[in-house]
Amino acid sequence: MSMTDREDDDPGLQTPGDFKEKQIFKGKLLLWLSYQSIGVIYGDIGTSPLYVYSSTFSSAPSRQDLIGVLSIIIWSLFMMVTVKYVMVILRADNDGEGGTFSTYSLLSRYMNITNRDPREASLVRLQRHLSGDLERAGQHVRQRLESSRFARGLLKLMGVLAVTMVMADGLLTPAQSVLGAVQGIEVVDPNISKGTVIGVTDAILVLLFVIQPLGITNITFAFAPIVIIWLGFNAVFGIYNLAKYDAGVFKAFNPGYGFEFLVRNGEQGWRMLGGILLAFTGVEALFADLGAFSRRAIQLSWLCYTFPCLLLAYIGQAAYISVHPEAYTNPFFNTAPPGTIYPALVIAILAAIVASQAIITATFQLLAQVMKLSYFPQIKVIHTSTIFHGQLYIPVANWLLMIGTILVASIYNNTTSLGNAYGVCVMFVTSFDTCMVSLAAMFVWRISPFKVILPWIIIACLDGAYLSSSLTKVPTGAWFTITLASVLAFILLLWRFGKEQQWFAEAEDRFPTSHFVTTGPDGQIRLTDRFDRIPLSTTKGFGIFFDKAGETTPIVFSQFVLKLTAMPEVIVFFHLRPLETPSVAPENRHAVSRLAIPNCYRLVVRYGYNDEIITPNLASVVADQIRRYLGEKHFNLQRHVSSDSPGTPTLENQANNTNHVTILGPTEKEVVSEEGYSEELARLEAAYAHNVLYIMGKEQMKIKEGTNYARRVLLWMFLWIRENTRNKMANLRIPTDKMVEVGFLKEI
Repeated sequence: MSMTDREDDDPGLQTPGDFKEKQIFKGKLLLWLSYQSIGVIYGDIGTSPLYVYSSTFSSAPSRQDLIGVLSIIIWSLFMMVTVKYVMVILRADNDGEGGTFSTYSLLSRYMNITNRDPREASLVRLQRHLSGDLERAGQHVRQRLESSRFARGLLKLMGVLAVTMVMADGLLTPAQSVLGAVQGIEVVDPNISKGTVIGVTDAILVLLFVIQPLGITNITFAFAPIVIIWLGFNAVFGIYNLAKYDAGVFKAFNPGYGFEFLVRNGEQGWRMLGGILLAFTGVEALFADLGAFSRRAIQLSWLCYTFPCLLLAYIGQAAYISVHPEAYTNPFFNTAPPGTIYPALVIAILAAIVASQAIITATFQLLAQVMKLSYFPQIKVIHTSTIFHGQLYIPVANWLLMIGTILVASIYNNTTSLGNAYGVCVMFVTSFDTCMVSLAAMFVWRISPFKVILPWIIIACLDGAYLSSSLTKVPTGAWFTITLASVLAFILLLWRFGKEQQWFAEAEDRFPTSHFVTTGPDGQIRLTDRFDRIPLSTTKGFGIFFDKAGETTPIVFSQFVLKLTAMPEVIVFFHLRPLETPSVAPENRHAVSRLAIPNCYRLVVRYGYNDEIITPNLASVVADQIRRYLGEKHFNLQRHVSSDSPGTPTLENQANNTNHVTILGPTEKEVVSEEGYSEELARLEAAYAHNVLYIMGKEQMKIKEGTNYARRVLLWMFLWIRENTRNKMANLRIPTDKMVEVGFLKEI
């Protein structure tokens, strides 16, 4: 049978299990996850009572101004955190992952707004709603967005900037919180030297990053009790101060006092919003850390514990400050009940240290997300839990973050300078979240744009007020985080730009095997007409062609046969399909199919993050899977003939040879005979016994002649990063004497 009449037998390349599924937790696991989330997520937002009032007021406040500020704090926690994030934005997850970029990824599954790596297209579940399923207004908005190059670029920029701004804050937050905690020692010993403060701060920062490889579950054994006790202290102090001093501050629950404060103070009141927003900094990490926990766990821990404790903390501090206005300078310690100052100091220092964990975890989560969409080179990601699949640790990011935070803490050396740099990025990220989730509401949840617009305007006005106020910090320190975020965003966008050019250059090799190889009338295997029908020689041996995740012909194979006009006697295309699960059961791990080229097979290996696939005996495993496949095909075809011809004996005893392999549908009609099966099996055994070759591609790229200067510079930077981050053959645990690297050149 000529290859022109045969197709690759690949009906099962995609399976439902290839897609990431959101984990759902209930009962004890949900409570355990909620407990963990308190120790990670709320360290940042939970330590805000240490400095909100002192950052807002520059002199002792009047009772009227105090109640106005308290009213804004209460309603900001309610609107910006509880309603906006906990109730709405947490629902805009991308299969359990959170953060602005994950919402962009979610939108890209429901809208045509981005290009994808063709080799990994099958790993993404596209769910674009039909136009008829959207209201007319929604159809019009989607069509305008998808057809506008500017709108698509703006959404991409917002998604990337949100990631880099959280990462820039990730450099600042540990330095700010730990330095602030160590400076708290000055309450006990005012004569402590600045050098001692910086030295202790750096030592604590090193310890904080050294323990990250332990994973979130282990870290929270220590961190969760600290944050829980800290929030409990705040709640108890608040109740004590309300009972003893001024319970009249409860009237701040009336939002009218907040509006009155802003109207009365005018521009000064607007500027003071830059201090008030510190009450909810860390909310961006609450969303970004969603992948490490779950929506229900975060909602439970916020609504049932953290939110009430923070409300009591701010209200109680206001009750004390209304009687002692000068106490605003150090609100937490000054409002501590008599005899509690030393325990409060210890727990405050510990809580401030723990506060960094939220942003460190968020950095790991966001980096993993951008790597999936090809915005960053692939670096090592370690899953630290077999129960909670989204809990990650990225070694390179961890150590770079440690070095950066130590440098920032040492250079800035006081919390006032760091505080001036803080807050702007948070407000940019929350504003981006508002826009992204509004689009998700229209095109994912299919809510009418007319119903979305009013809530969007209300939240956007709140975002705008806080963002505009925080921008006044740019000249005094926030320029640093904005500059850092812009540089990181440039790197992410540069990598994505280079990858898209790479995909275009590789497109000519991305075809089925029948595009390259055919069988002539004389039975000779040769190249197809488009490649001048050159005959192919066959070399003895068992050739395994590696491919990352593709589903067509590996590029290394097409380059091999086109340039060498030869092919191994038995060929296996070896595709790796990583799944976001700890392990894949052996019986579901391997899927074998037959391709149009004689004696050519495809082996797709699905594996979890704890599975080890590339081992020294890899060839033996591959050959064993092909044997099982051939035995199963022979048995099934024999049984089929048996059902048509009752006299033909069945070979049920061969069923025992079919464990651990998935057979992917019927292929071309073949002669069912012992001779045919034996011949194929003998050819496999002979090739395997003669020689095994692991054949990998090394793709080099050069910039096309005539490329303009600006584009040439960008592509040169991409190629430099690519060359210095790609995996090396020497790192693979397979016999080096059996490895062959086929180099080839592509122009971009």
